[in-house]
Amino acid sequence: MRGLRIEPATLVMLDRLVLLLLTMILAAILTAALVMQFAFGEIPCPLCLLQRVAMFGCCFGLLHQLRARDSERGGGIALLFALLLLVIATRQTLLDLFPRPGHAYIGSAVLGVHMEVWSVLIGVAVLLALALRLTLLGGPHLMRAERPPLVRATRLAEFYVVLICAINVAAVVLQCGLDECHTAGYRLIP
Repeated sequence: MRGLRIEPATLVMLDRLVLLLLTMILAAILTAALVMQFAFGEIPCPLCLLQRVAMFGCCFGLLHQLRARDSERGGGIALLFALLLLVIATRQTLLDLFPRPGHAYIGSAVLGVHMEVWSVLIGVAVLLALALRLTLLGGPHLMRAERPPLVRATRLAEFYVVLICAINVAAVVLQCGLDECHTAGYRLIP
């Protein structure tokens, strides 16, 4: 019985598409968090900010992997940050599982689910997607292409992720200043 044979160049292109899609999904989630913060006044708590850091870590790991030719280092970075996201989001979800006075869920729900629960689902989805990518498309031996495909799309994704990261850093400085973060308002804006 003959198996399905896919050309190595097609596998490389599929691999790059998967990485780019994962990066853009995470960037869209981070953009939605910024929109909720500025358009709807949903000031993030310190654990929410840490979840954003973990998602940015995933994005930068995926972008590093998109530029790699024969290494899975970027994928490993993304996996570590996905685990970090899962740990932080699980901790916050467990803290808010039985809300106590003054410590209820922070922010409004999206589709009936609060952001920390979404972050748990996002962390699991990223871990699953990266595991399936390695399982179905293989490892570094497939990445030996002369020029990585989707170079222009990768550069646009890099620019966008760096831009929203810079906006997040500025928002954190406005919210926290150089002190402990809080959710009562922006420290540097009266």
